[in-house]
Amino acid sequence: MIDLSAFSEEKFDAKKWINTACQNRHPQETVEKQLVDLEMKLQMMSEEIAASLEEQSTAALLRVPRATRDVIRVRDDAVSLRHSISSILLKLKKAEGSSAESISALAKVDIVKQRMEAAYETLQDAAGLTQLSSTVEDVFASGDLPKAAETLANMRHCLSAVGEVAEFANIRKQLEVLEDRLDSMVQPRLTDALSNCKVEVAQDLRGILIRIGRFKSLEAHYTKVHLKPIKQLWEDFDSKQRTNKLASEKNEVERLSSSNDFQSSLPTISFSSWLPSFYDELLLYLEQEWKWGMSRKCFLVLFIWLKERKRASHNLSILCMIAFPDDYKTLVPKLLIDTMASIGSNFVSRINLATGDVVAETKALAKGILDILSGDMQKGIKIQTKHLEALIELHNMTGTFARNVQHLFSESDLPVLLDTLKAVYLPYEPFKQRYEQMEHVILSSEIAGVDLRGAVVRGVGAQGIELSETVRRMEESIPQVILFLDEAVERCISFTGGSEIDELIQALDDILLQYISTLQETLRSLRAVCGVDAGDGGGTKKEMVSDRKEGMHNARKVDLISNEEEWSIVQGALQILTVADCLTSRSAVFEASLKATLARLSTSLSFSVFGSNLDQNQSHVASDGNGDWSMAGKAALDVASVRLVDVPEKAQRLFNLLDQAQNRWIISIGPVEKDIGDVFNYVIVLAILW
Repeated sequence: MIDLSAFSEEKFDAKKWINTACQNRHPQETVEKQLVDLEMKLQMMSEEIAASLEEQSTAALLRVPRATRDVIRVRDDAVSLRHSISSILLKLKKAEGSSAESISALAKVDIVKQRMEAAYETLQDAAGLTQLSSTVEDVFASGDLPKAAETLANMRHCLSAVGEVAEFANIRKQLEVLEDRLDSMVQPRLTDALSNCKVEVAQDLRGILIRIGRFKSLEAHYTKVHLKPIKQLWEDFDSKQRTNKLASEKNEVERLSSSNDFQSSLPTISFSSWLPSFYDELLLYLEQEWKWGMSRKCFLVLFIWLKERKRASHNLSILCMIAFPDDYKTLVPKLLIDTMASIGSNFVSRINLATGDVVAETKALAKGILDILSGDMQKGIKIQTKHLEALIELHNMTGTFARNVQHLFSESDLPVLLDTLKAVYLPYEPFKQRYEQMEHVILSSEIAGVDLRGAVVRGVGAQGIELSETVRRMEESIPQVILFLDEAVERCISFTGGSEIDELIQALDDILLQYISTLQETLRSLRAVCGVDAGDGGGTKKEMVSDRKEGMHNARKVDLISNEEEWSIVQGALQILTVADCLTSRSAVFEASLKATLARLSTSLSFSVFGSNLDQNQSHVASDGNGDWSMAGKAALDVASVRLVDVPEKAQRLFNLLDQAQNRWIISIGPVEKDIGDVFNYVIVLAILW
């Protein structure tokens, strides 16, 4: 057979096909015979194809009339179907027009039916309310608290159904009295259940309070039960202090009675050393409370384990939170919030006294930072760096505790966690509110302690020595002052997290201007010492006259000094230019460092949402379901954010400052530039005189 597929190709080459067929012949067969065979085969196949085409064409011609008849029949069926559908649509339109009024009437009837049913139910509720009101005392007399709760809940439902009806006003008042009565009956049993770890009883009592809408009562009673042992932990410090005081007084009496110089001194307990242990015990207590949310099986295993080891009874009682598996995420944080509220004022007092204990003067008077700021101290006593460092140390302890609390309560909602952390940091709020005043006093004292004048007594021949010594001290004071400013920034970040950076910048501005003013006064005095007229158009008339007289007097002294001293004066004047340039450059470096700090602070606070925006963007700071907070959520719980969340105006001012910090000078250094011009004039005058 001949393969006909080659003939269907688009690029069929007849010569090539013939040559290929000849090449594939048998070696003993001649070319002529091969060509004859090919011709015969092709002719036979051509005849077969022609016959097949003729047969298929005839069959196709026979099918055309039949297909035409089928198409005509389908067309007639489509026309008939279209007419039928048009008739149906016409009937539907007629039915719709006639039934609209019927449907409207049925709707009105249905509304009347619903109102009748509502009235019937209201009448039933009113009748039931009357019946419940008459039988509720019997239910209370039976002592069945769940049934009493169910009865009161039904009465509440019936009252809400009948609405404000004058006939039921007395029943409404009666219901409130009965709910208070049931609440008072539940409280002693709930106390017993919480104290003795009666899980099922606690669950039943919780259900009763929830049924009558008294969840707040459950919160308050839970806090009341557990607040007492926590307050005992807090009062342990005072008890230890009293014990040490009594022991010391006893030793003093024994020493005096025995006339012996030996005195055994008991170690005093400082608040800063005691506070970490209090936080550890409080965190352990809260962690045990939080574990109430474990499964019942785990609870029983832990209960048996503790019982076998004869742990303290309060450890057994605090593992009852299995009774409140749906509420422990709010109950335990609420316990900590109420704890901090109850000890808040005493906490502030202890912090205040602890800051005073680091300095002998304030310790002897039993006073602290707040007492100094209020003006109750002697005039010479001021806030020192040690006071603020002690405050920051205590705040760092609280910050560690706050981070542990945040990790422990990570399953709670963000508003609950925010309220908890605000309560933790609340004792430091009075100090943060007066932070600018504290830093201003400290920096002012440090600047005042910088001695810029030389130790040489003024006189003929001593001007050069005094000038050189003063210039040296001025130059050495610049890095010292910048260090003071850097330390103030570090203290601000450590204590407030940056929330008071705007107040600090104001204090830094004032302090730097104070320092520059001191430098200017020193320069004016040096002009007078070296015999240069100090009249620069500034000051009062009396001061100008005094400076002019002093300048004339010192000008006569210039004639008495040697050339060597004159050259020393000129060298000192030239060194003042170096001092001015050093001050400008160091101020610029400090400015750049402060801007970098503000940029980092802006980045960290930009994830937090302050004020009303916090409630509107809960999705950005929510937990991912596994107790892990998003980056925004963690930022929102930063110490600065926790404080600023309640003061949106201050937060806005702070953000404006942070946004503008990169485009303007933060610290005022303009007077430095002006002073450089004054020094140039000063040096020129000295050079002329020399």
